[in-house]
Amino acid sequence: MKKTLQKFFGYFLIGALGLLPIVIILQIVIAVEGLLRDFVSSIFGRYENFLIPIGLFTAAVLVLTYFGYLLKQDKAHLWYYLEGLLNRIPLIGTIYRVTKKILNLFRGDEEDKLRDVVYIEYPKEDIWVPAYVTNRIDDQLVLYIPTSPNPTSGFTVIVHESKVKVSEMSIEEASSFVISLGVDIPRPDEAPRLLSGTDSAPLQS
Repeated sequence: MKKTLQKFFGYFLIGALGLLPIVIILQIVIAVEGLLRDFVSSIFGRYENFLIPIGLFTAAVLVLTYFGYLLKQDKAHLWYYLEGLLNRIPLIGTIYRVTKKILNLFRGDEEDKLRDVVYIEYPKEDIWVPAYVTNRIDDQLVLYIPTSPNPTSGFTVIVHESKVKVSEMSIEEASSFVISLGVDIPRPDEAPRLLSGTDSAPLQS
């Protein structure tokens, strides 16, 4: 019964997470299509031709496709200048820069980012939790400790590198472990190592 529930919950999470990007994309396309529809309505008033919504939906897809193309260019498009303007706004610029760095950390766009997953004793000794290494200051590590079931909420701490044990999990695997409340354990062999106190390899500089 337990294994059946684990499989059910695992398939549910896979299905929900697999559908999430599609839902988000459709919501964005529909939102852009709504803006175009309002623009057309403000100029021509009401329209009854059923081809117009189809055309507006297609236009929304093309607009987003062109925007994606612009983002792949270096510094020769409108978004580059808009990004520079956002960075100059005191509060909004700070939020934008921090959000972009966090997204790049998970997406893998920054060459100098750290994508190590470690274990740390938190909130007290003999209780091990996974954490993401987000930065390094000499022999000090900046860690983000996610909380279940939402890995986007958690705690940021600074510890000495001797206080952590390296995990072989990727960030994606660690996130799956947190989201599934521990039902999905990508590296079950690491649990005995943590409890036995076996030392692990140090993080790479």
